[in-house]
Amino acid sequence: MKVNVEIDCTPLEARQFFGLPDVAPMQNAVMDRLQQQMLSNIEKVSPEALMQSWFTFDPKLAERFQDMFVTMAGLGGLAKKDKK
Repeated sequence: MKVNVEIDCTPLEARQFFGLPDVAPMQNAVMDRLQQQMLSNIEKVSPEALMQSWFTFDPKLAERFQDMFVTMAGLGGLAKKDKK
């Protein structure tokens, strides 16, 4: 014999029926804190901040990036001929 029981209720109603605690206030607090952390750290991953942190390490890094992009574009042979 096969018996199917379908219960149509919201997650909140199911938690209340089984006597589980309401976790909505905790979830809201966690999401607010996560949002605050993300907003405070968003400035660290802006393109300007990333470029500044990359180029402060080595003063010749900008020139190396330029050479790398020229080489990747297939113009590496032309750039080397111009330097000679």
